[in-house]
Amino acid sequence: MDRRHFLRFSGAVCATQAALPLTARAQQAPVTAGWRAFELTSRISVKDPGAQTRIWIPVPYATDTAYQRGAQSTWQVSGGGIARLVQAPGYDVQMLAVQWPDVQAPRDVTVTSRFQTRNRRVDLTQPPPAGTPRESAATLREFLKPTALLPTDGIVKTTADQITRGHHGDVARARAIYEWVVENTCRTAATRGCGVGDVRYMLTANDLNGKCADINALFVALARASGIPARDAYGLRVANSQLGYKSLGKADDVTKAQHCRAEFYADGYGWVPVDPADVRKVMLEEPPGDLPLTDAQVRAARVMLFGAWEMNWVAYNHGHDVVLPGTAHGPVPFLMYPNGETADGRLDSLDPDSFSYKLTAKPLST
Repeated sequence: MDRRHFLRFSGAVCATQAALPLTARAQQAPVTAGWRAFELTSRISVKDPGAQTRIWIPVPYATDTAYQRGAQSTWQVSGGGIARLVQAPGYDVQMLAVQWPDVQAPRDVTVTSRFQTRNRRVDLTQPPPAGTPRESAATLREFLKPTALLPTDGIVKTTADQITRGHHGDVARARAIYEWVVENTCRTAATRGCGVGDVRYMLTANDLNGKCADINALFVALARASGIPARDAYGLRVANSQLGYKSLGKADDVTKAQHCRAEFYADGYGWVPVDPADVRKVMLEEPPGDLPLTDAQVRAARVMLFGAWEMNWVAYNHGHDVVLPGTAHGPVPFLMYPNGETADGRLDSLDPDSFSYKLTAKPLST
């Protein structure tokens, strides 16, 4: 990375933040509203004629949090298929695993998940609130480790050190990384699915384009390389945005509404939600499209998404290098889509029409 370009960018970030109007600052986070209930239905049908069919379906995060609770899943399986809830080693990644012993039988499964969510905000403009529970040391160590696609050494460490130089404290350093990611990445509509998140490639090739699993993985890797515990949060949009952003919501047919978010840990505040990828999504997709960083909608989203998530989205897990129990193949980078395989190989989880699967979401009365 060219140092002169880096320094010019750093100054531009400071100027942009200082110039944010009060109206944008007032929109820095959605107000924490009451709980909303949803039902998510996943219908999967394996058309591939191969034998030894197995599929793995992510389900909503089962541990209650301040922003998501009460997740319960039920399922129906055809053709004598065997289904059970399983957990991948590490990261607490839960999924429904299904297998069919008979290749001639219909291979269909329907999973119904119910859960409640409410908007999430951590107010970083105030001192840390008293009594915030501290995350366990073991968990924090886990979310400092490198993964196959999120290394923390080499060019990742060098870039993180450049970005955070002169910033003190985890919040200030995480904010510097967030602003750098917003300024330097680009959302690319042609990227398949949500992207891959190969951070070393992105930095080495100076190819900082992609979608949420690329852009937010970059934030997570840079934070970990800076000694800040951070993690991706893989999930699915389940409702339209109530904040006026057409690009940041999806209702009804949510088959292609997967979305990866991110968090970092700061003493006193706990886990802090961020989403630089959605700032870039607003820029690309919010009408009329191709908005500049100076646009009022973009500026408001940029401020809001450092410290807040609108919970028209459900979290699945925080997993990387996920081992699918019983698979004949290696781990997957993350579990955000239905995955499957037959004796002939893995099914294309990014091609719901051929796989095939359909996800639908609807609100429920609480």
